[in-house]
Amino acid sequence: MILAQASSGLTAVWVIAIYLALLLGVGVLSGRVFRGTAADYFVASRGIGPFVLLMSVFGTTMTSFAIIGSSAEAFTSGIGAYGKMVSWSGIFHSVCFFLIGMRLWALGKRYGYQTQIQFFRDRFASDRLGLVLFPALVGLVVPYLLMGVIGAGNAIEAITRGAFPQTFPEVGGGIPFWLGGAIVCLVTLAYVFFGGVRGAAWANTLQTLVFIVLGIITFAVIAERLGGPVAATQQVAQHNPAHLKLGASPADEALYRQRLAEFEAKTSPIKPRLPHEIPSLVFLTYIFIPFSVAMFPHLFQHWLTARSAKAFKLVVVAHPLLMMLTWLPCVLIGVWATAAIDPASGKAVIPPAFTEANKVLPIMVNKLAPTVVGGLLVAGVLAAIMSSLDSQFICLGSIFTNDIVNHYIEKDRLSDRATLLLGRAFIVAIVVTTFFLSLWARNASVFRLGVWCFTGFAALAPLVFAALYWKRATKAGAYACVITAALVGLALFVQAWRQTGLSEEHEYLVWGMMPVTVNIAASTLALVVVSLLTRPPPAATVARFFGPPGLSSRTAPSAGPNPA
Repeated sequence: MILAQASSGLTAVWVIAIYLALLLGVGVLSGRVFRGTAADYFVASRGIGPFVLLMSVFGTTMTSFAIIGSSAEAFTSGIGAYGKMVSWSGIFHSVCFFLIGMRLWALGKRYGYQTQIQFFRDRFASDRLGLVLFPALVGLVVPYLLMGVIGAGNAIEAITRGAFPQTFPEVGGGIPFWLGGAIVCLVTLAYVFFGGVRGAAWANTLQTLVFIVLGIITFAVIAERLGGPVAATQQVAQHNPAHLKLGASPADEALYRQRLAEFEAKTSPIKPRLPHEIPSLVFLTYIFIPFSVAMFPHLFQHWLTARSAKAFKLVVVAHPLLMMLTWLPCVLIGVWATAAIDPASGKAVIPPAFTEANKVLPIMVNKLAPTVVGGLLVAGVLAAIMSSLDSQFICLGSIFTNDIVNHYIEKDRLSDRATLLLGRAFIVAIVVTTFFLSLWARNASVFRLGVWCFTGFAALAPLVFAALYWKRATKAGAYACVITAALVGLALFVQAWRQTGLSEEHEYLVWGMMPVTVNIAASTLALVVVSLLTRPPPAATVARFFGPPGLSSRTAPSAGPNPA
């Protein structure tokens, strides 16, 4: 048994190593076509076509939240995990790509923007707005990065179990969390360091194809091992029927007590899960979470790389379909895990006292899938994780270099060489910081961490909608929106951390609703009220952003006309 486990773990290690080497090759290749300019490093000279744009945008939005977090949440609360996120996101992500992405791309091409902050500073004619936005955006991207590193570390540790029993006995011989996280950070850093956003886009194309294809293959293999999708679902219905619906009935409660008695009497290997109900108001208020994509700085950067507006058509149409192909298998595996029995041993696949929901997917794969398939799935999981990490690393380097150092300190005098050097240095600093934070927060729920991260971005979404579609939105209103979103969001997060610790088992609510409802309402109210109470924006600004393109200057101002 020990030899078999060691062989399985080593096979997974080799598969992961080969895949990571392939990614490094992509980075080297993209580096060969790198033009050596800041524009090429940060926005790929705006030359990305429809297919690569789709792959990079989709890969950027599909993180460990979608792979590790979805299966963990489904294991904890049931099939409603799919409805809470994908049913809303499939619609509203495409809406944001159409209403926000295409318009920002057009303005970015017209005025030469490379970052969000450049756009907002110009739109609201306020030089200092960047100093307020920068800490808010960085503070929200860092937990996004944490999701990826935590998910990667847990997945590698679980799937390589037994590979190095003498070296890492404390984690069952698997590659420990800290080492797995460090490897992923270093590999991502390497191909981003040399290839920039083009390297990330090329790598995202490869990685998106990898995690979609391997996810479907793994789902089919696990379903077959459990007797097929129908049999696996029937097993859940017999032990945890509440996991197959949004609510829990008295009959579900009675069945839970019956199954628990059978487990305690050792006549059943499955310990039933306590029936979990998703209140209607909670399910409904998840609708606001998907609007977070409107303010993702890394997604903004990918939008700017498009060759033309036509490149967005494929993204708008295909993105919801790709979401379904990614989320549905992971959610179903998480639900099946609550009642899955290993055909070889007759024991529960997930141990009765199991508390690490972030490891549900890799454990299911490790125990039910052939060794090579297990290694390939972890490669797919890493693909999903790294396809977002790379874009986030680049975007942080871009906004730090372009919006803080070059704009405020060097007064737009930095050379391309200095810009690239500073951007890369800041990316290294962010990678190191994220890695050490992941060691501290490794037990946090990936799903809960993701929801809070998206809550913050969603609260800033009114700012971009107003900037593009409301002529009356003012500089003071923009400040009010950002500051309110930050303060309210921070207060809610601190309260949630104190009460739940971001555990998988507990969801923090405000008046029975998701906290994003309160945060987005507060930021919207602040934006609207303050804008209406202050002087309208100058006519020149309105003409620049709402008038015909020919009537406005084609060169973006470096600082904005007003220093305030």
